[in-house]
Amino acid sequence: MRITQRVKKILDGYESDNPGTKANLARILMEGKLGGTGKLVILPVDQGFEHGPARSFAPNPPAYDPQYHFQLAIEAGLSAFASPLGMIEAGADSFAGAIPTILKVNSSNSLATTRDQAVTGGVDDALRLGCSAIGFTIYPGSEFAFEQMEELRELTAEAKSAGLAVVVWSYPRGPMLDKAAETAVDICAYAAHMAALMGAHIIKVKPPTAVLGQEAAKKSYQGIDISTMAKRVEHVRQACFAGRRIVVFSGGESAGEAALYETIRGLRDGGANGSIIGRNTFQRPKAEALAMLAKIIEIYQGKA
Repeated sequence: MRITQRVKKILDGYESDNPGTKANLARILMEGKLGGTGKLVILPVDQGFEHGPARSFAPNPPAYDPQYHFQLAIEAGLSAFASPLGMIEAGADSFAGAIPTILKVNSSNSLATTRDQAVTGGVDDALRLGCSAIGFTIYPGSEFAFEQMEELRELTAEAKSAGLAVVVWSYPRGPMLDKAAETAVDICAYAAHMAALMGAHIIKVKPPTAVLGQEAAKKSYQGIDISTMAKRVEHVRQACFAGRRIVVFSGGESAGEAALYETIRGLRDGGANGSIIGRNTFQRPKAEALAMLAKIIEIYQGKA
């Protein structure tokens, strides 16, 4: 695998990491149709845990099969496939080496009454299954945020010592945050910065809105342009060590194609490293999903 200068420059930002971890980051960054560009599109399928099987897969029944998602990610030329333990296990042998995988090692469910996640996988599982990285969700603002950060700290240290990369989903959520504040630009940037401080290699947050969620932060934002998605994304990247960390953004709830593409263009123009697109693709028939992913890739390539 030859590393492009763009990817080498990104890897140079991770000064403390061992060759194994950098090699696994390179595997993700060099994979698929965006390989070598510094841009990523990742397929995440943890929604069965989060929302239940019917809410996740009934709109497109072939998606009940874990191997469908491996095939979708490979055929679309994506950068990686992320999922919890059971789904990765269900295709690990059939698709060994075909696409980098990210083992999501904690999960929640919609039957629970707390803003927390259970640890459902580990570094040994990721190594056994040939994964390039582990993934972990934290909820800054939750009553359980500090416990989650402590769990992440232990898993991050173990993963890095084993040569794995670490992907952190950082989603503000808690009793002090209303729905608008969860995606407010100041809180989104804060959550991304926390993930960087926790040692994440790849940080996933939601696309930031032009809302300011913290009264105490409003004075600080008087000189910061948050008028467009591109400007807000640029600010989130700035919060991640001035762009020294890979930052990708979620696709969110199912959206119309035009709205989704417009969001992706804003992410691209703001310098985002890419997108993690789940329900917006796998809930569509496969041909439609492939067409959508091809369009998203073209946007990141600057062709659309």
